[in-house]
Amino acid sequence: MTHRSPARLYRAYIAIVGAAAVVAAVGAFFALWAAETTSAAPNAAPTNAGEPSITGTTKVGQILRTTRGSWTGTEPIQYAFRWFRCDGPGAPDASNCRRISNAANDTYVLRPSDAGFRIRSQVVATNLDGSAHATSNPTNLVITGRPTNTKEPSITGTGTVGSRLLANRGEWVGDQPITYSFGWLRCSPQGDNCSEIQGATDTDYEVRDADAGRTIRVRVVARNDRGSTSAISNATAVIGSPIPSTGTIDAGALQAAGDRLVVSQVRFMPNPVTSSTAPITARVQVTARGGRAVSGARVFMRATPRVVQGQTQVTQADGWTTLTLVPNRLFPEPRNGFNVQFFLKAFRAGDPPLGGIAGYRLVQVRLANGV
Repeated sequence: MTHRSPARLYRAYIAIVGAAAVVAAVGAFFALWAAETTSAAPNAAPTNAGEPSITGTTKVGQILRTTRGSWTGTEPIQYAFRWFRCDGPGAPDASNCRRISNAANDTYVLRPSDAGFRIRSQVVATNLDGSAHATSNPTNLVITGRPTNTKEPSITGTGTVGSRLLANRGEWVGDQPITYSFGWLRCSPQGDNCSEIQGATDTDYEVRDADAGRTIRVRVVARNDRGSTSAISNATAVIGSPIPSTGTIDAGALQAAGDRLVVSQVRFMPNPVTSSTAPITARVQVTARGGRAVSGARVFMRATPRVVQGQTQVTQADGWTTLTLVPNRLFPEPRNGFNVQFFLKAFRAGDPPLGGIAGYRLVQVRLANGV
Protein backbone atom coordinates (compact mmCIF):
# COMPACT_ATOMS: atom_id res chain seq x y z
CA MET A 1 0.00 0.00 0.00
CA THR A 2 1.33 3.44 -0.93
CA HIS A 3 1.54 6.03 1.93
CA ARG A 4 0.80 9.71 1.20
CA SER A 5 2.10 12.72 3.17
CA PRO A 6 -0.28 14.79 5.40
CA ALA A 7 -0.02 17.68 2.97
CA ARG A 8 -1.23 15.52 0.08
CA LEU A 9 -4.07 14.20 2.20
CA TYR A 10 -5.13 17.83 3.16
CA ARG A 11 -5.10 18.88 -0.53
CA ALA A 12 -7.15 15.82 -1.44
CA TYR A 13 -9.64 16.68 1.34
CA ILE A 14 -10.00 20.24 0.04
CA ALA A 15 -10.56 18.94 -3.45
CA ILE A 16 -13.30 16.62 -2.26
CA VAL A 17 -15.08 19.05 0.13
CA GLY A 18 -14.72 22.05 -2.07
CA ALA A 19 -13.85 25.67 -1.48
CA ALA A 20 -17.43 26.67 -0.69
CA ALA A 21 -17.58 24.31 2.31
CA VAL A 22 -14.31 25.71 3.72
CA VAL A 23 -15.60 29.25 3.53
CA ALA A 24 -18.80 28.18 5.32
CA ALA A 25 -16.82 26.47 8.11
CA VAL A 26 -14.63 29.53 8.69
CA GLY A 27 -17.69 31.77 8.78
CA ALA A 28 -19.38 29.55 11.33
CA PHE A 29 -16.27 29.71 13.54
CA PHE A 30 -16.19 33.50 13.56
CA ALA A 31 -19.95 33.72 14.17
CA LEU A 32 -19.61 31.46 17.24
CA TRP A 33 -16.67 33.53 18.57
CA ALA A 34 -18.62 36.78 18.16
CA ALA A 35 -21.65 35.34 19.97
CA GLU A 36 -19.57 34.19 22.94
CA THR A 37 -17.80 37.57 23.16
CA THR A 38 -21.10 39.47 23.07
CA SER A 39 -22.78 37.35 25.74
CA ALA A 40 -19.88 37.61 28.33
CA ALA A 41 -20.53 40.00 31.29
CA PRO A 42 -18.62 43.33 31.10
CA ASN A 43 -15.87 44.00 33.71
CA ALA A 44 -16.88 46.30 36.64
CA ALA A 45 -15.09 48.26 39.39
CA PRO A 46 -16.00 47.43 43.03
CA THR A 47 -19.24 48.88 44.39
CA ASN A 48 -20.23 48.76 48.07
CA ALA A 49 -23.56 47.05 48.73
CA GLY A 50 -23.36 46.96 52.53
CA GLU A 51 -21.12 49.11 54.75
CA PRO A 52 -18.54 47.67 57.17
CA SER A 53 -19.40 47.28 60.86
CA ILE A 54 -17.32 47.24 64.06
CA THR A 55 -17.66 44.89 67.02
CA GLY A 56 -15.84 44.89 70.35
CA THR A 57 -15.71 46.70 73.70
CA THR A 58 -14.79 50.38 73.40
CA LYS A 59 -12.30 50.50 76.24
CA VAL A 60 -8.56 51.14 76.05
CA GLY A 61 -6.68 47.86 75.63
CA GLN A 62 -9.62 46.01 74.05
CA ILE A 63 -9.70 44.72 70.45
CA LEU A 64 -12.10 46.07 67.83
CA ARG A 65 -12.91 44.04 64.72
CA THR A 66 -14.35 45.29 61.47
CA THR A 67 -16.18 43.42 58.75
CA ARG A 68 -15.37 44.38 55.18
CA GLY A 69 -19.03 44.83 54.27
CA SER A 70 -20.51 43.44 51.05
CA TRP A 71 -19.29 44.37 47.56
CA THR A 72 -20.09 43.75 43.89
CA GLY A 73 -17.65 43.94 40.98
CA THR A 74 -15.39 41.76 38.86
CA GLU A 75 -13.38 39.26 40.88
CA PRO A 76 -10.78 39.05 42.18
CA ILE A 77 -11.24 42.00 44.59
CA GLN A 78 -8.55 42.95 47.11
CA TYR A 79 -9.43 44.66 50.42
CA ALA A 80 -7.43 47.09 52.59
CA PHE A 81 -8.36 48.52 55.99
CA ARG A 82 -8.06 51.92 57.64
CA TRP A 83 -9.02 53.16 61.12
CA PHE A 84 -10.02 56.68 62.14
CA ARG A 85 -10.28 58.54 65.46
CA CYS A 86 -13.27 60.92 65.50
CA ASP A 87 -14.12 63.83 67.79
CA GLY A 88 -17.82 63.11 68.17
CA PRO A 89 -19.46 60.92 65.52
CA GLY A 90 -17.44 62.45 62.68
CA ALA A 91 -18.50 62.73 59.04
CA PRO A 92 -20.09 59.64 57.40
CA ASP A 93 -16.94 59.16 55.28
CA ALA A 94 -14.60 60.04 58.22
CA SER A 95 -13.30 63.00 56.23
CA ASN A 96 -13.07 65.17 59.36
CA CYS A 97 -11.57 62.40 61.51
CA ARG A 98 -7.89 61.68 62.08
CA ARG A 99 -6.47 58.57 60.45
CA ILE A 100 -4.72 56.32 62.97
CA SER A 101 -1.16 55.41 62.03
CA ASN A 102 0.05 51.80 62.01
CA ALA A 103 -3.51 50.49 61.82
CA ALA A 104 -4.07 48.61 58.56
CA ASN A 105 -5.66 45.29 59.58
CA ASP A 106 -9.22 44.20 60.16
CA THR A 107 -8.54 44.32 63.94
CA TYR A 108 -7.41 47.25 66.07
CA VAL A 109 -6.28 47.43 69.71
CA LEU A 110 -7.58 50.60 71.36
CA ARG A 111 -4.83 52.92 72.58
CA PRO A 112 -4.72 55.44 75.48
CA SER A 113 -4.87 58.26 72.90
CA ASP A 114 -8.28 56.94 71.75
CA ALA A 115 -9.92 57.65 75.12
CA GLY A 116 -12.71 60.18 74.78
CA PHE A 117 -13.04 59.67 71.01
CA ARG A 118 -15.13 57.45 68.72
CA ILE A 119 -13.65 55.05 66.15
CA ARG A 120 -14.62 54.38 62.52
CA SER A 121 -13.21 51.73 60.19
CA GLN A 122 -12.87 52.15 56.44
CA VAL A 123 -12.53 49.40 53.83
CA VAL A 124 -10.91 50.03 50.41
CA ALA A 125 -11.88 47.52 47.69
CA THR A 126 -9.70 47.30 44.54
CA ASN A 127 -9.74 45.24 41.33
CA LEU A 128 -8.31 45.66 37.81
CA ASP A 129 -11.13 48.05 36.91
CA GLY A 130 -10.85 50.52 39.81
CA SER A 131 -11.33 50.99 43.56
CA ALA A 132 -13.90 52.31 46.04
CA HIS A 133 -14.14 52.71 49.81
CA ALA A 134 -16.86 52.40 52.45
CA THR A 135 -16.87 53.61 56.09
CA SER A 136 -18.48 52.11 59.18
CA ASN A 137 -20.71 53.90 61.67
CA PRO A 138 -18.88 55.35 64.71
CA THR A 139 -18.38 53.28 67.84
CA ASN A 140 -19.46 54.35 71.30
CA LEU A 141 -17.12 56.66 73.19
CA VAL A 142 -13.82 54.97 74.02
CA ILE A 143 -13.26 54.86 77.77
CA THR A 144 -10.26 54.13 79.93
CA GLY A 145 -9.69 53.11 83.51
CA ARG A 146 -7.98 56.41 84.32
CA PRO A 147 -10.28 59.46 84.30
CA THR A 148 -10.53 61.12 80.90
CA ASN A 149 -12.16 64.48 80.28
CA THR A 150 -14.66 64.42 77.40
CA LYS A 151 -16.14 67.90 77.92
CA GLU A 152 -14.05 70.64 79.50
CA PRO A 153 -15.05 72.36 82.75
CA SER A 154 -16.94 75.65 82.55
CA ILE A 155 -17.74 78.67 84.75
CA THR A 156 -21.08 80.41 85.20
CA GLY A 157 -21.81 83.63 87.01
CA THR A 158 -21.16 87.36 86.71
CA GLY A 159 -17.51 88.39 86.59
CA THR A 160 -17.74 91.30 89.03
CA VAL A 161 -15.95 91.73 92.34
CA GLY A 162 -18.29 90.55 95.11
CA SER A 163 -20.27 88.23 92.86
CA ARG A 164 -20.05 84.45 92.90
CA LEU A 165 -18.78 82.14 90.19
CA LEU A 166 -19.84 78.49 89.95
CA ALA A 167 -17.67 75.72 88.48
CA ASN A 168 -19.11 72.95 86.34
CA ARG A 169 -16.71 70.00 86.40
CA GLY A 170 -17.42 69.05 82.78
CA GLU A 171 -17.85 65.44 81.67
CA TRP A 172 -15.52 62.54 82.44
CA VAL A 173 -15.22 58.82 81.71
CA GLY A 174 -13.23 56.16 83.55
CA ASP A 175 -13.53 53.47 86.18
CA GLN A 176 -15.91 54.44 88.95
CA PRO A 177 -15.92 55.86 91.52
CA ILE A 178 -14.33 59.12 90.40
CA THR A 179 -13.78 61.98 92.87
CA TYR A 180 -13.26 65.60 91.86
CA SER A 181 -11.37 68.52 93.36
CA PHE A 182 -11.31 72.16 92.26
CA GLY A 183 -8.73 74.91 92.14
CA TRP A 184 -9.42 78.47 91.01
CA LEU A 185 -6.85 80.37 88.95
CA ARG A 186 -6.24 84.10 88.54
CA CYS A 187 -5.01 84.87 85.01
CA SER A 188 -3.99 87.76 82.78
CA PRO A 189 -6.66 89.66 80.81
CA GLN A 190 -5.81 87.34 77.88
CA GLY A 191 -6.46 84.24 80.00
CA ASP A 192 -2.83 83.09 80.31
CA ASN A 193 -0.05 83.44 82.94
CA CYS A 194 -2.34 81.92 85.57
CA SER A 195 -1.59 81.37 89.25
CA GLU A 196 -3.52 79.46 91.88
CA ILE A 197 -5.73 81.43 94.27
CA GLN A 198 -4.83 80.30 97.76
CA GLY A 199 -7.67 78.63 99.65
CA ALA A 200 -10.03 78.65 96.63
CA THR A 201 -10.84 74.94 96.41
CA ASP A 202 -14.66 74.88 96.45
CA THR A 203 -17.07 74.40 93.58
CA ASP A 204 -17.88 78.12 93.76
CA TYR A 205 -15.75 81.22 94.22
CA GLU A 206 -16.51 84.75 95.39
CA VAL A 207 -14.70 87.23 93.17
CA ARG A 208 -12.22 89.37 95.13
CA ASP A 209 -10.74 92.85 94.81
CA ALA A 210 -7.46 91.31 93.63
CA ASP A 211 -9.31 89.81 90.65
CA ALA A 212 -10.34 93.19 89.16
CA GLY A 213 -8.88 93.63 85.69
CA ARG A 214 -7.93 89.93 85.50
CA THR A 215 -9.70 86.78 84.29
CA ILE A 216 -10.59 83.62 86.23
CA ARG A 217 -10.30 79.96 85.26
CA VAL A 218 -10.98 76.77 87.21
CA ARG A 219 -8.95 73.56 87.20
CA VAL A 220 -10.75 70.28 87.90
CA VAL A 221 -8.77 67.21 88.96
CA ALA A 222 -10.52 63.85 88.58
CA ARG A 223 -9.17 60.86 90.53
CA ASN A 224 -9.85 57.15 90.79
CA ASP A 225 -7.84 54.06 91.65
CA ARG A 226 -6.21 54.14 88.20
CA GLY A 227 -4.77 57.66 88.52
CA SER A 228 -5.69 61.31 88.10
CA THR A 229 -6.25 63.73 85.23
CA SER A 230 -6.84 67.49 85.21
CA ALA A 231 -8.74 69.80 82.86
CA ILE A 232 -9.00 73.60 82.85
CA SER A 233 -11.96 75.77 81.86
CA ASN A 234 -11.93 78.67 79.47
CA ALA A 235 -11.27 82.07 81.01
CA THR A 236 -14.06 84.36 82.17
CA ALA A 237 -14.47 87.86 80.81
CA VAL A 238 -12.24 90.46 82.44
CA ILE A 239 -13.43 91.00 86.03
CA GLY A 240 -15.19 94.30 86.62
CA SER A 241 -15.10 96.77 89.51
CA PRO A 242 -16.30 95.77 92.99
CA ILE A 243 -19.89 96.06 94.13
CA PRO A 244 -20.05 98.85 96.73
CA SER A 245 -20.85 97.76 100.29
CA THR A 246 -22.93 99.96 102.61
CA GLY A 247 -22.33 98.24 105.97
CA THR A 248 -24.15 95.64 108.04
CA ILE A 249 -27.83 94.78 107.84
CA ASP A 250 -29.86 92.80 110.37
CA ALA A 251 -31.46 89.57 109.16
CA GLY A 252 -34.84 90.76 110.46
CA ALA A 253 -34.73 93.78 108.11
CA LEU A 254 -34.51 91.68 104.98
CA GLN A 255 -37.60 91.23 102.82
CA ALA A 256 -38.95 87.79 101.93
CA ALA A 257 -39.53 89.01 98.37
CA GLY A 258 -36.31 90.09 96.67
CA ASP A 259 -33.71 89.48 99.40
CA ARG A 260 -31.57 86.39 99.71
CA LEU A 261 -28.95 85.32 102.24
CA VAL A 262 -25.60 84.38 100.70
CA VAL A 263 -22.94 82.19 102.30
CA SER A 264 -20.18 84.37 100.91
CA GLN A 265 -17.05 83.00 102.59
CA VAL A 266 -16.03 79.78 104.35
CA ARG A 267 -12.61 79.36 105.94
CA PHE A 268 -11.48 76.04 107.42
CA MET A 269 -8.92 75.58 110.15
CA PRO A 270 -6.90 73.44 109.75
CA ASN A 271 -6.75 73.34 105.98
CA PRO A 272 -5.94 70.71 104.86
CA VAL A 273 -7.35 68.39 107.51
CA THR A 274 -4.79 65.85 108.73
CA SER A 275 -6.67 64.13 111.59
CA SER A 276 -9.78 61.94 111.61
CA THR A 277 -10.59 62.82 115.24
CA ALA A 278 -9.56 66.45 115.91
CA PRO A 279 -12.30 69.15 115.69
CA ILE A 280 -12.51 71.23 112.50
CA THR A 281 -13.21 74.95 112.80
CA ALA A 282 -15.15 76.72 110.08
CA ARG A 283 -15.46 80.51 109.87
CA VAL A 284 -18.54 81.47 107.81
CA GLN A 285 -19.69 84.88 106.59
CA VAL A 286 -23.24 85.67 105.44
CA THR A 287 -24.05 88.63 103.18
CA ALA A 288 -26.99 90.09 101.26
CA ARG A 289 -28.02 93.21 99.27
CA GLY A 290 -24.91 94.09 97.32
CA GLY A 291 -22.44 92.32 99.56
CA ARG A 292 -23.57 93.81 102.92
CA ALA A 293 -22.76 91.69 106.00
CA VAL A 294 -25.82 90.19 107.71
CA SER A 295 -26.06 89.95 111.51
CA GLY A 296 -28.49 87.65 113.29
CA ALA A 297 -28.58 85.04 110.49
CA ARG A 298 -28.49 81.37 111.48
CA VAL A 299 -25.94 79.09 109.83
CA PHE A 300 -26.36 75.32 109.78
CA MET A 301 -23.42 73.19 108.64
CA ARG A 302 -22.73 69.46 108.38
CA ALA A 303 -20.69 67.09 106.25
CA THR A 304 -22.30 65.18 103.41
CA PRO A 305 -22.23 62.25 103.86
CA ARG A 306 -22.55 62.68 107.63
CA VAL A 307 -19.05 62.19 108.98
CA VAL A 308 -19.18 65.08 111.50
CA GLN A 309 -21.77 66.30 113.98
CA GLY A 310 -23.91 69.08 112.50
CA GLN A 311 -24.05 72.48 114.18
CA THR A 312 -25.99 75.76 113.99
CA GLN A 313 -24.63 79.19 114.99
CA VAL A 314 -25.74 82.85 114.61
CA THR A 315 -23.77 85.50 112.71
CA GLN A 316 -22.34 88.48 114.60
CA ALA A 317 -22.39 92.17 113.66
CA ASP A 318 -19.71 91.64 111.00
CA GLY A 319 -21.68 88.81 109.39
CA TRP A 320 -19.26 86.12 110.61
CA THR A 321 -19.81 83.11 112.85
CA THR A 322 -17.63 80.22 113.96
CA LEU A 323 -18.69 76.55 113.91
CA THR A 324 -16.80 73.68 115.51
CA LEU A 325 -17.32 70.38 113.70
CA VAL A 326 -16.41 67.16 115.50
CA PRO A 327 -15.63 64.09 113.33
CA ASN A 328 -17.56 60.90 114.09
CA ARG A 329 -16.44 57.30 113.60
CA LEU A 330 -17.26 57.45 109.87
CA PHE A 331 -14.81 60.27 109.15
CA PRO A 332 -12.33 59.04 106.49
CA GLU A 333 -8.66 58.59 107.23
CA PRO A 334 -7.00 61.72 105.75
CA ARG A 335 -4.92 61.06 102.65
CA ASN A 336 -3.61 63.24 99.88
CA GLY A 337 -5.88 63.96 96.93
CA PHE A 338 -9.19 63.50 98.76
CA ASN A 339 -11.63 65.86 100.45
CA VAL A 340 -14.74 66.09 102.63
CA GLN A 341 -17.78 68.02 101.41
CA PHE A 342 -20.00 70.18 103.62
CA PHE A 343 -23.54 71.48 103.23
CA LEU A 344 -24.36 74.96 104.58
CA LYS A 345 -27.68 76.70 104.98
CA ALA A 346 -28.01 80.36 105.99
CA PHE A 347 -31.55 81.16 107.15
CA ARG A 348 -33.64 83.42 109.35
CA ALA A 349 -35.36 82.14 112.46
CA GLY A 350 -39.11 81.74 111.94
CA ASP A 351 -38.94 81.40 108.15
CA PRO A 352 -40.45 78.27 106.50
CA PRO A 353 -37.92 75.38 106.35
CA LEU A 354 -37.95 75.33 102.54
CA GLY A 355 -38.66 78.98 101.84
CA GLY A 356 -38.03 82.49 103.07
CA ILE A 357 -34.67 84.09 102.33
CA ALA A 358 -32.50 81.04 102.94
CA GLY A 359 -29.28 80.58 101.00
CA TYR A 360 -27.40 77.32 100.42
CA ARG A 361 -23.86 76.33 99.55
CA LEU A 362 -21.69 73.23 99.15
CA VAL A 363 -18.00 73.54 100.05
CA GLN A 364 -15.17 71.10 100.65
CA VAL A 365 -11.95 70.92 102.63
CA ARG A 366 -8.88 69.03 101.49
CA LEU A 367 -7.54 66.00 103.33
CA ALA A 368 -3.84 65.24 103.62
CA ASN A 369 -1.61 62.68 105.24
CA GLY A 370 -0.54 63.80 108.67
CA VAL A 371 3.07 62.81 108.04
